[in-house]
Amino acid sequence: MKRILILGDGGWGTALAITLHEKGHHVALWGAFPQYAEYLSKHRENTKYLPDITIPNSLTITSDIPTALNGAEYIVAAVPTPFLRSVIKNLKKHYTPGIPIVCVAKGIENETLMCGSQIIRDVLGEQPIALLFGPSHAEEVARKLPTTVVASSQDLSLAKQVQNIFITNRFRVYTNPDTIGVELGAALKNVIAIAAGICDGLGFGDNSKAALITRGLAEITRLGIAMGAKKSTFSGLTGLGDLITTCVSPYGRNRFVGEQIGKGRKLKEILSEMEQVAEGVLTTKSVCALADKYKVEMPITSEVYKTLFEDKSPLQAVNDLMMRTPKSEVEELE
Repeated sequence: MKRILILGDGGWGTALAITLHEKGHHVALWGAFPQYAEYLSKHRENTKYLPDITIPNSLTITSDIPTALNGAEYIVAAVPTPFLRSVIKNLKKHYTPGIPIVCVAKGIENETLMCGSQIIRDVLGEQPIALLFGPSHAEEVARKLPTTVVASSQDLSLAKQVQNIFITNRFRVYTNPDTIGVELGAALKNVIAIAAGICDGLGFGDNSKAALITRGLAEITRLGIAMGAKKSTFSGLTGLGDLITTCVSPYGRNRFVGEQIGKGRKLKEILSEMEQVAEGVLTTKSVCALADKYKVEMPITSEVYKTLFEDKSPLQAVNDLMMRTPKSEVEELE
């Protein structure tokens, strides 16, 4: 059994902390805000991010990083991407080089176009870093509903360590060495989920959603390959699997944002009412920048960007997608 620090007391960080604790690991859950960490420690329920789930009394909750780090053998970074850099900078003051870090943040930083693992490496230098991604809503993991995810690292032995640490009879972990594809799939699917939500908000049906998921995966794959990922990864859990979940689930924050946009609401108003971060909103900006950088055509992402940030009518965005120049589905034949 290991001593593990979870950075981030949101829904996912809390669900992972409970899962690891119940397996027998010694877990410390760290939150950025002392008042809320104290609330969690007292009430043993994350009412803001993971309601109706009891946090075990013996699970340590703190807002003090030195306390949380005490004896930690692994660190899980479960902080939303926009705040990850500042948290890791704070961690750096107390971090002992060589402690493996497992990144579960699904996003791409706007200023640098870095994914979570790259941000961590940029701050801490070359350290052992792994990823843990896949179709895994916190609400279902916390309720012990069967879930499968992927552990990935440039060091296969570290990926296997993470696999062994996290795997349970309700949380199955596979390994995949394609860190680029695994991390990009986890981030890019949030953009397509916003588009899926727009379809729901406009009242479209199953045909529309199936087409969107399929063509969304095609453009995610195009960018991934251009950035050095393996095509096969996008047919797996962190590609197609995660994409399906986030595009159809009522838990999906990104799908919810899109749905509200489709119903005619404005982005600023929607985000002001949300407790949790919808990673896909800011990631849309990053993906458009990456598409320009790598000269990859991503029409769905482009229309999501225009709808979110240029006030384009969602219905007009759909019409423009449908009336694009006819193409072959098999891109090699173009």
